[in-house]
Amino acid sequence: MQKIALTYGMLSGTITIAVLILGLVVSEGGSFLTSELFGYLTMLVALSMIFIGIKRFRDLERGGVIRFLPAATMGIAITVIAAIIYTVVWELYLMSSDYRFINSYVNSAIDAKKAAGLTGETLAQEIAELDEMRTSYGKIYIRMPMTFLEIFPVGLIIAILSAALLRNPKILPARQ
Repeated sequence: MQKIALTYGMLSGTITIAVLILGLVVSEGGSFLTSELFGYLTMLVALSMIFIGIKRFRDLERGGVIRFLPAATMGIAITVIAAIIYTVVWELYLMSSDYRFINSYVNSAIDAKKAAGLTGETLAQEIAELDEMRTSYGKIYIRMPMTFLEIFPVGLIIAILSAALLRNPKILPARQ
């Protein structure tokens, strides 16, 4: 069980973070606000490894039959490993880039607010909130849980859906 969780968790986390960092490097930090959709779509595709891992566990170690709880446990284990990989590699990326990400992100968000026509007190309030976010993001004890929670809920949903589907042995049955 641990080997499957480690293998598919590492694959999922590595694919997710590699594509996201590659996207940031290629785009040179531009267009952060529109890249959030791309980021979550990347997570969704990479976290499909959860489904594959549960199916492999069901077919190879459980004889083609699995109950919901063991399947969900495997899916959550894969999710936790993927989220840890994602968080640790993101921290390494931030260190290697001298923590420029948050400044670029906040500046991009402020520009988007201005382009949307915000002015005066409303704009000042939005800028103050973004500056508060910038300050909070500079604290590792806030940033790391935030990063973990970017990917974990997506993986949790996929784990639960996969467990619910794969408990039925007629869905993608094992080859004999």
